[in-house]
Amino acid sequence: MNYILRDENAIYYECGYSCDHALYLQMGSEGFLVTDARYTQEAKEQSNGCEVVESTDLIKSTRKIIKDSKIKEILYDPNDFTVSLFKDLTKKLNVRFIEEKDYSTKKRMVKSDDEIKLISKAVNMGQSAFDEFALFIIAEGIGKTEEYLQYEAKRILSRHGEHNLSFDPIVAIGSNASKPHALPTKKRLNNGELLLFDAGVKYKRYCSDRTRTVTVNKSFNFDNMQQFSSTIQNAYDTVKRAHDKAIQNVRSGMSAKAVDALTRDEIEKAGFGKYFVHSTGHGVGLDIHEHPYISKKSETIIEDNMVFTIEPGIYIPGEFGIRIEDMVVMRDSKAEIL
Repeated sequence: MNYILRDENAIYYECGYSCDHALYLQMGSEGFLVTDARYTQEAKEQSNGCEVVESTDLIKSTRKIIKDSKIKEILYDPNDFTVSLFKDLTKKLNVRFIEEKDYSTKKRMVKSDDEIKLISKAVNMGQSAFDEFALFIIAEGIGKTEEYLQYEAKRILSRHGEHNLSFDPIVAIGSNASKPHALPTKKRLNNGELLLFDAGVKYKRYCSDRTRTVTVNKSFNFDNMQQFSSTIQNAYDTVKRAHDKAIQNVRSGMSAKAVDALTRDEIEKAGFGKYFVHSTGHGVGLDIHEHPYISKKSETIIEDNMVFTIEPGIYIPGEFGIRIEDMVVMRDSKAEIL
């Protein structure tokens, strides 16, 4: 198999090293990591199974490797390249470039046991950070803005910069939680108010992802047993049923859209169907969003050792939002919460 990669995580998966200025070529059994002098020392120390090629012109060097190899076909992911870069790469090459969208993330869908261990570590670190963030809110967070709380969440999640985050955490209070990917505002947290918190950390580049929706008081925690006012409680209980139903009933061999239906049918049955505005989940690994996508259109077949989120939600515009999210791994045909 011949292929070319430009995405950092895709390159890391192939050779154990990547940077923001590199191309990776796989020509049959030979691998080439093309980068510039800023990165070659680290690349040679950390990469494996490939030749590191130092270059002042990545495209020119890559074209030469392809030409010298005398290959006839090479796969590429169109998401990796701008139009101008692809034109520069392919001009005057007597090679057929075969478009394969999401080539690397599809290749990485089924995780190795070692990858699952790294992801599990990231999940456990994230859960500990959630617990620490709850204690911070109880001690100091009441009356603080979403902006301030997000800043403190980053500090706690990263352990003062020791770990990278999977993404900027979502800290949404009350009506702002009705926006699934709400940006932080100057809205202040009051005692007894709804708080949606969505965050994750990385361990050795592998991501975690978790969401909880809670009522904040002097003894709250980020578990899944929460008490709200009657209107919100109905929506919360519906989301929890949908979340639990999917995790209990997903099986290897099902299509991803059948898994999505497990949550969506439960939410529609309760009358909240139009307020569930995103898919049920997504794969997690080196990327925070990768295959498999658990959506109503996805024909992907679920397999053992796939890792993905289950995250149903209900969002009533201008009023409140509910989301409960856990990561699962498929083992022995069933879902196990990480």
